[in-house]
This record gives sequence, structure tokens and C-alpha cells, in this order.
Amino acid sequence: MSVDPMAYEAQFFGFTPQTCMLRLYIAFQDYLFEMMLVVEGVILKKLDAIPGCQISPSQIRKCTEKFLLFMKDHFDKLFGRMEEVLLQLVLNIPRNVLLPEDRVHEQYPYGKEEFQALQEELQQLQQQCRAEAAAGEALRAELEEQKAVTAELEKILQWFDGLENICREHGISNFKESLAFLTQNSKKLQDALKDVKEKSKKMEQHEQLL
Repeated sequence: MSVDPMAYEAQFFGFTPQTCMLRLYIAFQDYLFEMMLVVEGVILKKLDAIPGCQISPSQIRKCTEKFLLFMKDHFDKLFGRMEEVLLQLVLNIPRNVLLPEDRVHEQYPYGKEEFQALQEELQQLQQQCRAEAAAGEALRAELEEQKAVTAELEKILQWFDGLENICREHGISNFKESLAFLTQNSKKLQDALKDVKEKSKKMEQHEQLL
């Protein structure tokens, strides 16, 4: 039997060519043994039909065994030639032929060092993805906090606007400076609110990109 592992052929056929040849050899050998038993039985019947025959069944068995060894020797030689032909021409994949699932390796050949570099790059990308996911969670939490602050600022602005309207309606002139001060603070709060809204909008856009 061949000592070549023929791993590529085994990948294609789903079985090793040597295993196939071994099964064929065993099948032919079993058939040869069975045929010799049949022949021996026929010879014994023929001898029983001959009156005064001096040939005993043990002699027939010895002759059968000798003939079987002769046939087996010739069969092994013939099978060896058949095995050589089948393994080289029928069950052999030429070295220049690639299976469809292996053509990608020809298009993108990678050595051991390149494969290691790809693994390291993949690990770095995974770490970056986890970091970006954590940053996204932090941004969402901060965005919720900014929304709460914005709501409070809007309430304060509404209160200042209401107070200013009341002063105007009642014509309280001695509150002019106070109103000016309140108006100035209201403007500052409006600017702060605008700044908070812009930051919240940027954070939402950044979160959508993640």
C-alpha cells in the first residue's frame, strides 16, 4: 500500500484513497477465498461420484491451499499494479490543481507572521469597539443629564419672563435696575441654554455615528 498520506485527495473525496484500495483488496481477496471453497466442494462431489477413488478430502484440501497461495501471490502482484494506476491516475489530484474552497488562499496568500499580525490587528479593533461602546454609553448618560438641566433652565427663564411682565404691567419703576439686572441674567441664562442645546445636539449626532 502507498505511504503517501494524500491528505488533499482525502479532502476532496471524503475518504483516503488508501482506504478505498484496502477495501477493494479485502473484497477481492474474500471473493477469491469463497471461490476456492466452491471449487473445492465441486471437486469433492466429483470424486465421490468416481468408484474406488483413492484421493482423500485432506489431499484435496492441501491441493486447494497450494493453489490458493499460488492465486493469492499472482493476485497481490496484479493488485499492486492496479493500485499504482488508480492512485496515480484516478484517485490523484495534480499538484497544480486547487479545490474551490482553497482558491481564496491563492488570491490572498498569508504567511505565519502576516497571520499573527492580522490577529493582533483584530484584537486591537475589538478593543476599540468595546471602548467606543463604553464611550457611547457615557455620552448617552451625559445627554440625559443635559436634557434634565435644559428643562430646569427653561423653567427658570419662564419664571424670569413672568416676573418681567408683571413689573411692566404694574409700572413699578423703582424696580428698573432690578429688572435690568434680571434681564441681563435672563440673557445669560438664554445663552447658557443655547450652548447646552448645541452641545446636546452634537452629542446626539456623535451617538448616531457610533
